[in-house]
Amino acid sequence: MKRTVLLLAIASLGVTASAQNYGGQQPQLLNEGHSEYIPVGQYWKEHNILQHLDLALTVGTTGVGIDLSSPIGKYFQVRAGYNFMPPFNVKMEFPLTINGQPAKKYDADGNRQKSTFDRMNDMLYSISGYEVDDHADMKGHATMHNFRLMLDIFPFKNNRHWHATVGFFWGPKKFAVADNTTEAMTSLLSVGMYNRIYERVAQDYPLFDWEAMGLSEKVIDKYHLNVIPTELYDQIKEFGRLGFGVGYFANDVYDESGNVIYKKGDRYNVEPGKDCMIHVTAESKWSFKPYVGIGYSGNLSKGREDWKIAFNVGAMFWGGKPHLYTHDGVDLTYDIENYYSGKVKDYVELFKKFKAYPVLELRISKRLF
Repeated sequence: MKRTVLLLAIASLGVTASAQNYGGQQPQLLNEGHSEYIPVGQYWKEHNILQHLDLALTVGTTGVGIDLSSPIGKYFQVRAGYNFMPPFNVKMEFPLTINGQPAKKYDADGNRQKSTFDRMNDMLYSISGYEVDDHADMKGHATMHNFRLMLDIFPFKNNRHWHATVGFFWGPKKFAVADNTTEAMTSLLSVGMYNRIYERVAQDYPLFDWEAMGLSEKVIDKYHLNVIPTELYDQIKEFGRLGFGVGYFANDVYDESGNVIYKKGDRYNVEPGKDCMIHVTAESKWSFKPYVGIGYSGNLSKGREDWKIAFNVGAMFWGGKPHLYTHDGVDLTYDIENYYSGKVKDYVELFKKFKAYPVLELRISKRLF
């Protein structure tokens, strides 16, 4: 009996002490190793996670853009945005060749001489009334636009200016196109017309398919329409084919059915398509393009923490050398070698150097909150 009374007294003391400690309130839940519970919002505020939002305008080699950024800790900042290349044209010149030879011919003193192209041009003018220029002007313009997501890393505790950046761009593979100018249309039409004549002559066909034009054999025979002077045939064969000389095939090229349409070592000349146009499209290998870079940021003006300016430099990796596809499907970057000297070679060699796209950027931001 005494033992029972003693146990009840000890239990009563324990309940009284507990009530005194908590003052009648619900005790906080404690995690092991922590002295108190910290709400998520308070934790983010104390560690500067998504506590500010900046709106920025950017300009650089990837075009102009806009992005939003916010800190996600003492050493990190996340940025998401979009950039595009504004429209502008770059004029390019593609020199014309005939039978693989330049249209222009000069003597040792630099004086222009009458070339095979000039003689062919005289003949074509007598037939069609049109002259062919010795080159075609092209207009190239960028079509690049990308979404981007970046993570800025500030590695120095007491220096908030320097940062490293990792992230990615995502957008269409096509980033530039080139088309012939309107002024070049007449020449390209004449080139297509001449090559059609050359194809028929090379196969010893009459210059024109009179039956397809609706003429009967009686009329054709009566007026001797299929009788073409041998000298004219020989002259056209000697002239050769017109085109814009590029180089030689580095490998066999196949069509969709697996047939060889160009053999390694064959000469390649760009010719107008069925629309009498020349098109060249520049494409990267990847749509997803990783990025790494470094940057420096600071206040845009003294004493203003809400305005910032930053300079970033880095590289966008798009899968190696870009493709340069002509309208007939030939890749000037990978399918052609031993380029002819001239502008075409310069353009192709320039693109081949950009295995990664250089990114230079100026960024000005305003804190929204």
